Amino acid sequence: MSWDLLGAQQESPYLNGQLLVAAPDMPDPRFAETVIYMVRHNQDGAMGLIVNRPMAEGPLVSLLRALGIEDEPASGEAVIHYGGPVDPTKVFVVHSDDYIAQSTTRASQGVSVTASAEIMRAIARGNGPRQSLLLLGYAGWAPGQLEAEIKQGGWFSIPADKSLIFEGDPDTIWKRALDRRKIKT
Repeated sequence: MSWDLLGAQQESPYLNGQLLVAAPDMPDPRFAETVIYMVRHNQDGAMGLIVNRPMAEGPLVSLLRALGIEDEPASGEAVIHYGGPVDPTKVFVVHSDDYIAQSTTRASQGVSVTASAEIMRAIARGNGPRQSLLLLGYAGWAPGQLEAEIKQGGWFSIPADKSLIFEGDPDTIWKRALDRRKIKT
């Protein structure tokens, strides 16, 4: 849904800022049991980030070094998530909207996405967002491709919910999202 300048709610055919949830019989094994935060969806295609696939954990300072950010002291651990099969070296941070930079995209209320070294430096200094997920890669669709996959029953969408994205065991996100889908009668 979107809002016009007068604040009236309008239906939108696009899923910006929503969660895309793989149906139980998702035919593509790369997306089986995934939940994707939709960053961009329009007539030119779609882009989203898988939020329930942690793939590695290690010292934050090691991650910063790997990204070429060696001038920031850092402590603590970082969990890296698989964001999707496209451009697997590109780093994205899905985060709470208490941190906003020039490169930040706000696709929904309460959740933002930033893909810059600036947010990694802020996280290292301890003044980044309260909640965040670090992701490598993204999921992308050509114009009309996602719409066709939805029509074929591969996906459904639900409103974005910070608790699904940031809280609880990542292994339970898909099941919790599945439980929230609307049953059509």
